[in-house]
Amino acid sequence: MTPHSLTPHSRSAGRRAPSLVSVVVPARNARPEIDEQLEALAVQDYAGPWEVVVSDNGSTDGLREHLERHPLREKLSLRVVDSADVPGAAHARNVGARHARGDLVAVVDADDRVHSEWLRELVAVAADHDSVGGAREVESINSPEVAQWRPMPDPSEQPTLFRFLPVAVSCNFAVWKDVLDELGGWDESYDVGGEDLEFCLRLQLAGFTLGYAPDAVIAYRLRDTLRGLWRQCIAYGRADARLYRDFREHGMPRRSSIALADTLAYIVLRNPLVPRMIRRNSTGMWVFHLASLVGRIRGSVENRVFYV
Repeated sequence: MTPHSLTPHSRSAGRRAPSLVSVVVPARNARPEIDEQLEALAVQDYAGPWEVVVSDNGSTDGLREHLERHPLREKLSLRVVDSADVPGAAHARNVGARHARGDLVAVVDADDRVHSEWLRELVAVAADHDSVGGAREVESINSPEVAQWRPMPDPSEQPTLFRFLPVAVSCNFAVWKDVLDELGGWDESYDVGGEDLEFCLRLQLAGFTLGYAPDAVIAYRLRDTLRGLWRQCIAYGRADARLYRDFREHGMPRRSSIALADTLAYIVLRNPLVPRMIRRNSTGMWVFHLASLVGRIRGSVENRVFYV
């Protein structure tokens, strides 16, 4: 099957306003950050009914007790469900979605911050699609230095996985509950990342539609240490190679030799030993590119493919 031969499976033409939206928040030891997200959810301008389901994936920082007496509990129709039996964000989302009472499931992360129009804009686009992703900005929630550490896609354009299909990240995503149930949720074997991209690809290859809501914006929190950035990008690079292994038969192409040459040139010519006024990039951005390449090499070995 190629991306251009999808099964005509979409139910998007028959969608309507959801009777209830469930906002699922996977969380593990997120007590220091989650209040900022909950406060942002509390000022959403969406007029319809909705609830918040926090899926606690084995927190040891008192998160559950904190949420059970949270001052916004009633306003947000907040519930906490236990997903500690299997570690991982994919499992936490799946458990949260199973406990969701809504017919539309929206997903955000505990350490980000939604803009006030986020839910209204997601729901509006979901009326015409089986699922929908939103946009990210990094300037309002990160320091100016950290905000330069990762390239962000143009928020006016729907992101696409390297010359393949459109994708959405799970920190800003909504899907109709019947579609989620039919697809079996997120693949929990993607335990180092990439489960959100895998879900989007599988969804579209099953014939469902993925819309884009550029005005459904979240403030996306980046890793604020170079070590944390390195580890995250290694994991994402490994996941990219696995995605290629799993979807190459469906038309996912390899990264081009030109892209590899550009990456190598960037790593060599713009490394931190070159004066900043000459290289004109942050050390974090250099770490991002190097770690992503190392992750893709490692993932290529693990998955017996060539995707660098």
